Amino acid sequence: MKSLTYEEQAKEELKRWLRKMKKSERWTNRIAKKVQNKINEFIPEKVHSVFTASIKKMVQAALIGSEYITKMDVPETLTLEQREKFFQETREVYKKTAAMEGAGTGAGGILLAMADFALFLGIKMKFLFSAAAIYGFDVKDYKERLYILYLFQLAFSSEEKRKEVLEKIVSWDEYCATLPDEKTYLETIDWKSFQLEYRDHIDLVKMLQLLPGFGAVVGFFANYHFLDVLGETAMNGYRLRYFKKIF
Repeated sequence: MKSLTYEEQAKEELKRWLRKMKKSERWTNRIAKKVQNKINEFIPEKVHSVFTASIKKMVQAALIGSEYITKMDVPETLTLEQREKFFQETREVYKKTAAMEGAGTGAGGILLAMADFALFLGIKMKFLFSAAAIYGFDVKDYKERLYILYLFQLAFSSEEKRKEVLEKIVSWDEYCATLPDEKTYLETIDWKSFQLEYRDHIDLVKMLQLLPGFGAVVGFFANYHFLDVLGETAMNGYRLRYFKKIF
């Protein structure tokens, strides 16, 4: 029996990932979402505003800033296998960085653990910008930056939002044709909704990071896990684009 080439294996993995992303959530996840929605009702609006401001700053920096751009020398002639070897090496570096950051802020008590929200956002966005460069996509393009944000949402959203975002990513070229200019798009983002989707996905684990003496362990493993999830999403999100580009 003929063995599969690397690209054929990657396609099969991509198909499995797409099937997984389209599956309905387990009932436990749906219950957790309801619990989190109820918790959000008791959180003061000022607290929501702080987190919303952090998300807004991250999105604006991703779309119009340069702080997440990392200079990377990635030859255009690299094969998919070579790109993904580079990607996996980069992914491991970011996972370890995220884990150490989570452990450090988790060990520092409530205030530092809360600071982890913004710090961890920055690590994840820098990782996604690096991933785009590795797969050969120009992040100077506003729509490529927007794709990065959709990958972020895809990794950290509810089932309903995940399916909505996945549909846009799978049909990215067609969706791009419907997008307004950059300035108009920025004015239409629902910042609070964006941040609640993100927080609700990770909060039931990350809240344990606030516990004295326990926060460091939770911060380490939670950040490592969430960066791993983001890595899987980025890899398959860019595989989608890669295969559409060459065929």
